[in-house]
Amino acid sequence: MVERSALAASRPWAVGLTGGVAAGKSTVAAAFAALDVPVLDADHAAREVLTPGSAGLDAVIERFGADVLRGDGSLDRAALRRQVFADAEARRALEAIVHPRVRIWLHEHLRAVDAPYALLAIPLLRETWPAYDWLDRVLVVDAPEALQRARLLLRDGIDAALAEAMLAAQADRSTRLALAHDVLDNRGTRADLRARVAALHVDYLHRAAAR
Repeated sequence: MVERSALAASRPWAVGLTGGVAAGKSTVAAAFAALDVPVLDADHAAREVLTPGSAGLDAVIERFGADVLRGDGSLDRAALRRQVFADAEARRALEAIVHPRVRIWLHEHLRAVDAPYALLAIPLLRETWPAYDWLDRVLVVDAPEALQRARLLLRDGIDAALAEAMLAAQADRSTRLALAHDVLDNRGTRADLRARVAALHVDYLHRAAAR
């Protein structure tokens, strides 16, 4: 692994954004983006490293078979998700393929950022720690599990069993919060959330300048 000091010297100040599934990470990321903060999204990176013809997708096909492909050769994420959330070993195999490629993608794109700091949205930050211990700050979006479950069912239109499996696949709430430098409680209104993001933005600009 590249040493933290070398990473810091070669890229902008970096804030890792994480939180449980359906906790509100995308809403927070959008609020930072509205303040002209560059946002690098691990979910987007995961799509980029699994495009047709990529080494990442080839590895997925080798492990999970062609049934996870659509007719056009692209990845059928719903089919893959059904496999991995029903089988812990399959999930770990997928993570071993995807996570290292995502980290490389994020770091390469972070180095190209021209801004005081960038936000890296990484849903599984706690689960992949300490591979991201070069981040300068960690921001956790928090919500009670019951609220996450309700949002997940509404947002994705999935059944309760899959929702429970998705919640169980992530680090528990207390473990995730232990990683945080900053916590955003996402039980209020979007206006409240935007106000707290604006305050954090000012703080992060100061911290980035002080580095």
